[in-house]
Order: sequence, then structure tokens, then C-alpha cells
Amino acid sequence: MLALGLVLNTLGIGFFCWAIFALAVYALPFFVALSIGITAFQNGAGVVGALLIGTAGGALTLAFGQAAVAITRSLALRIAIATAFAVPAAVAGYHVVFAVSQIGGPSLAWREVFVCLGAVCIGVTSWTRLIVLAKTRPLEPGGVMESPSNQFLRPEGPRDDRLPPSSSTGSHKSAR
Repeated sequence: MLALGLVLNTLGIGFFCWAIFALAVYALPFFVALSIGITAFQNGAGVVGALLIGTAGGALTLAFGQAAVAITRSLALRIAIATAFAVPAAVAGYHVVFAVSQIGGPSLAWREVFVCLGAVCIGVTSWTRLIVLAKTRPLEPGGVMESPSNQFLRPEGPRDDRLPPSSSTGSHKSAR
């Protein structure tokens, strides 16, 4: 029974860490959705209306962020947009790692080191995922191109000296 508990704890912590890194890019849209939803609820939209308005606001934030990164050609603007998504993720990562590090009870100095390292890792993950999710595509039509560097796929005539001779056994012996 103890072994089953250890295995399940390990799987649970692993799932929790995966969820933190997978959902890090959604920290800013979640914050925007929560803020819009609370504001709508306080202004009389009701629970269902606040949920719908907040969800739409968060989805539009993520979509506009990804589209802006994909459309813009300016590196400085891409970095600014990705940083706007990464900073809330890093702050959320800081607090999550701080809460988890209190379970183990390390010293305050080591806890702060682990928390800062976790915040940086989660922020960088969020920044990277936003850039990867919104890849830019060239405006040229796609097509199959032949790679000029692949010399083995282009036959040049009846006799091709560039290919190694085939052996009947299929094994290569090294000379000593």
C-alpha cells in the first residue's frame, strides 16, 4: 500500500508540473478573462453573462497575441508581445513554486533560489510556446523543392562514382 501511495504521489506531482508548464502561456488570457468577467458581474451581467464575456475576452486576448506575433515582422514588437505573455506566467510560476516548496521545508535561502529558478523556467516556457504557437509563414506559395545539397538523390548518368560500392554481406569491416 505504501508503494502504491509513492507511485501515485509521483504521478500526481509529475502531472501537476506538466500542467504548470503546459498552461503557462495562458496566464495573461486567464487574467484578462477573470478581470473582464468580474467587472461584467459587478455591473449586472449575471453569472452566465459574466462567464461568457470573460471567456470571450480571454480567447480574444490569446488569439490577438498569437496573430500579432505571427503578423508582425519587427523583432522588437514580437519580443514585447511575448514578454507581455511571459511576465504574468513567471509571476504565477513564482507563486506556484513557492507554495510547493513550502511542503519540503528547505531553508529560506534555498526556497528563494528554487522559486526564482522556477519562475524563470515557467516564464521562458510561456515565451517559447507563444512564439512556437504563432509561427510565421512565408507569403510565397508552398511547393516541393529539390534540395541541391542531397547528392545521392540525383542520378547523373549511367555511372555514378559518388555512391559507395554495395557489398553482398552488408557489413563493413575495419582495417587494423
